[in-house]
Amino acid sequence: MLILFGRRIGRASGLVAVAASTAAGVIALPLAWRVLDTPEAATLTWSFEWLRWGDQTMRMGVLVDPPAALLLFVVTVTGTLIQVYSTGYMAGHPRYSRFFAYVSLFMAGMLGLVVADNLLLLFVSWEIMGLCSYFLIGFFFEKPSAAAAGLKAFITTRIGDVGLMLGMILLWWTAGTLRFEELAAFMAGHPVATGALTAAALLIFVGTIGKSAQFPLHVWLPDAMEGPTPVSALIHAATMVAAGVYLVARTFMLFQALPVACSAVAWVGGITALMAACIAPAQTDIKRVLAYSTISQLGYMVMALGVGAYAAGLFHLMTHAFFKALLFLGAGAVIHGFHHVQDMRQMGGLRRKMPVTFATMAIATLAIAGVPPLAGFWSKDEILLSAYHASRPLWVLGTVTAGLTAFYMFRLLLMTFFGEQRDKHIHAHESPAVMTIPLVILAVFAALAGLPGSPWMGMWLQRALHVPWLHPHEVEPSRFVMGLSVLVAGAGIGAAALMYGPRPVISPARLAERFAPVHRASLNKFYFDELYLAAVVNPAKRLAAALWRTDQRLVDGAVNGAGLSAWLSAKAQGLFDKWVVDGLVNLAGAIVHAASAVTRRAQTGLVENYMLMAATGVLALAYFTWWNTG
Repeated sequence: MLILFGRRIGRASGLVAVAASTAAGVIALPLAWRVLDTPEAATLTWSFEWLRWGDQTMRMGVLVDPPAALLLFVVTVTGTLIQVYSTGYMAGHPRYSRFFAYVSLFMAGMLGLVVADNLLLLFVSWEIMGLCSYFLIGFFFEKPSAAAAGLKAFITTRIGDVGLMLGMILLWWTAGTLRFEELAAFMAGHPVATGALTAAALLIFVGTIGKSAQFPLHVWLPDAMEGPTPVSALIHAATMVAAGVYLVARTFMLFQALPVACSAVAWVGGITALMAACIAPAQTDIKRVLAYSTISQLGYMVMALGVGAYAAGLFHLMTHAFFKALLFLGAGAVIHGFHHVQDMRQMGGLRRKMPVTFATMAIATLAIAGVPPLAGFWSKDEILLSAYHASRPLWVLGTVTAGLTAFYMFRLLLMTFFGEQRDKHIHAHESPAVMTIPLVILAVFAALAGLPGSPWMGMWLQRALHVPWLHPHEVEPSRFVMGLSVLVAGAGIGAAALMYGPRPVISPARLAERFAPVHRASLNKFYFDELYLAAVVNPAKRLAAALWRTDQRLVDGAVNGAGLSAWLSAKAQGLFDKWVVDGLVNLAGAIVHAASAVTRRAQTGLVENYMLMAATGVLALAYFTWWNTG
């Protein structure tokens, strides 16, 4: 509706989008509660026959089981709050209605992905989100950087999508089904890993690497900051990047039976978490810091699924959605109130001018840093506990990442809100209520959303997320792991306070100068863009140029040569036809014409002329006879 009539209804587009999202929540939340609150009957399903060929059938439908119910809750709540916020943030923009049309389609794609009962329908929704991400990241297409970022995101994620599509084909060939319930039954009857199933799982995971920005296809996500800030919140928190993690969780019945695939998932997640956490501390753009934070937290989720902590991975996906949406919307409020400046080096002292934004972002920062008892503490520590029992190296990666996360997030908070404002020419102000109210609601979730998965509530969420095909995964609690996690987070916060607090003890500039190679590598994002430019983009351009020259000189040359030969042959045939064939015909006509001109003179119509000619003929005949006889 917004696509067709959005321009006509103008400002009402935002209200329509919010109403549609709210309606989706009103329908989805009771279903989600029913499924999560009754794990013994925790599946709602409906399907219909979509395609039949021979004795094979393909069914399409919806499946609302515990993981789908959790995502329905997360997507509808965060998505609706982000759209409410967007009505204020995008107010006055000339493409206001188009923005909400794209966002609504994005939400529809994510909801379709969540409730799909098979990989094919999931893939269709997956591609809808990919298209919308291209539209939204490049929404300010008049800026070359935004247009390039949209294209980069689209192409990079398509690499992962090709892997996912190939994995689906291989899985269909191996298991004969793409429906999740039938796939669970198939895996229960085939507990031994095979090469085909392992290859299918790894190819499906390639889709996650692209969509959830895991190493080495993570490069598109920081550039996605070129889109409007509510888009960043939507992509980084509630929808697109969460889809890749959800894909692994949705096909976990496949991964949990394949040790090689699980190991690959865990290590890709662990490496991604640490790599992004090492890049974030050197960034100065407030949204880019949050972008690398998202990549790192997604790495946590993927690592959790790789070590078998299915519930912990989904638990962190939920808590992260709330505090990361809050962080991005808070950053958007800062940018909105600071006249669209995103460089933290120009900020400072904004807590007095933006008290609501500061308070809510402080809660989100404490949550993502893993400070108890906020949401991020419970979900992150459960992941670290699972990694501790499964793989000590991965646990070390996760623990170091936790310390770095606390450091760079408090660096962001201190540089933005404490001290004195460094750019005195900008008059900062708080955002309107339509933007701050969603911040307050998200702050409540960022503080409390971890409690259902905490020991204080008997790990209710983990029990609610149980599905019949899931192998038991229980680990012994460890005070050492929890205590070290809190200690590391405290160390990160303390280091940030020493370097970026109102009275810094350590000079960040001197520290960067002392460790210049490390700082340059972090500042330049470990040169991944340059590496891809040198190893992929430039060779592809050179190959394209060579193919273009081949096309111009050989293919087009051959075509043009054939055309020239045909033209010359036709020209020669035309000349031959004109001068030889037509010449002979015209010569014969000329001879006949000349002869007829002579004979015509003899046809005078006078009797005396005819008698003279007859007499002449008789005399000539007589002379001829005499000559021959004599």
